[in-house]
Amino acid sequence: MGAVLGVVVGVLVVFGLMGGAHWYVWRRLVRDTTAPGGLARRAGTVAAVVLPLLAVGALVSGRAGAPFRAQQVLAWPGFLWLAVLMYLLLALVVGEAVRPLLRWGLERRGGASPAGEASAAPSLPATGGPAARAPGTGRIPAVAAPGGTDTRTGTETGTDTVTASASDGLTGPPEPAPADGTDGTGGTGGSGPSEDLSRRLFVSRVVGAGAAVAALGTVGYGTYGVLRGPRVKRVRVPLAKLPRGAHGFRIAVVSDVHLGPILGRAHTQRIVDTINAVQPDLVAVVGDLVDGSVADLGPAAEPLAQLRARHGVFFVTGNHEYFSGAGQWVEHVRELGLRPLENDRVEIAGFDLAGVNDVAGEGEGQGPDFVRALGDRDRTRASVLLAHQPVVIHDAVEHGVDLQLSGHTHGGQLWPGNHIAALANPTVAGLERYGDTQLYVSRGAGAWGPPVRVGAQSDITVVELASRQA
Repeated sequence: MGAVLGVVVGVLVVFGLMGGAHWYVWRRLVRDTTAPGGLARRAGTVAAVVLPLLAVGALVSGRAGAPFRAQQVLAWPGFLWLAVLMYLLLALVVGEAVRPLLRWGLERRGGASPAGEASAAPSLPATGGPAARAPGTGRIPAVAAPGGTDTRTGTETGTDTVTASASDGLTGPPEPAPADGTDGTGGTGGSGPSEDLSRRLFVSRVVGAGAAVAALGTVGYGTYGVLRGPRVKRVRVPLAKLPRGAHGFRIAVVSDVHLGPILGRAHTQRIVDTINAVQPDLVAVVGDLVDGSVADLGPAAEPLAQLRARHGVFFVTGNHEYFSGAGQWVEHVRELGLRPLENDRVEIAGFDLAGVNDVAGEGEGQGPDFVRALGDRDRTRASVLLAHQPVVIHDAVEHGVDLQLSGHTHGGQLWPGNHIAALANPTVAGLERYGDTQLYVSRGAGAWGPPVRVGAQSDITVVELASRQA
């Protein structure tokens, strides 16, 4: 009962976070940048509802047993939107710091006009020089000289006077300012409510457009990196016990291919061609080959039969195999010419090659068994262990393994996911030493979920073993 309650709470938390994230994105990209009732506002609101539904469908359709074609239809837009959403959120959070700076700059620019231009009063001559004509009348306002008479009427005046009718626009109380915040001549005459709203709208659109461009550009480049295929990475690993005759032995390590609704047969073919081009001595497929059943993905895996290596192609399970029918996949890859190492080992060219099942198999009674794989071996010989998850490194150290080859982390796949992956894995990517055991973790050749990689380029690693005796 407690486990079920925990799952329910977890699901509610996830949906709450998803809802909050989409509301925030809708507010900043739609509500703050469009007019109420307009076409853009309606379209943005519809997208804010449909896109999260596609994302949820992409996440659950496989586990729910939906037809494979339906999974494919949902996967592309749903998973890509998750990646875009992530980088939109990051960009918009940065934009929150930019907003006040933009508004401050606009306010300074708006207040830079010469003071008094809008309020300067018209000047009139006090003596009998040329006078301004009243607008629209052609009449010249009467101007009296001191102590004299009006030259047009003959009326005596004792003081300097200027007379004009109210229609001349030169006397009378000032007219109220226009309600639109202008000065009546097209100028602003100050910072009114409408000007402030315009400024806010401008800032919202600039920040929103910048966030959208940054997110779409990042995801687009990351998608291209995955679909282009993995790059070859080379690592030289010296082993103290490796005999001179095995010096320079090359193992092509490929992990986390993740064949599924998005990455299919063409992706497998790219990987096979890349591996065969480097002509390795041995190929090690270290788990998470698939995300789906043999019935759906068997054809996508068929190019693996073309892999060529002098000492063979070996396979160990990853956690995703146990979500996809591990027993059937083990038999299928065997039919394709790969040799599964299920808690087993073989002797290869002067060293022992061992493989253990993934820890996810423990729920099916098929977890890693280090005693069976390594317990009775000759420890004077060098050993290389294939294990999907880096977390079993401590078991490898205990059993005297010289080198463990793993995957699982994807190198974080989507920055800043590498920092999250570091919380659950001793090594996220690359080569590190633990006591007398070295651990190499590949970033993987595919992608899980969004077919996107940012800051963690996919790779196939050629590990070259070096003998210190040589």
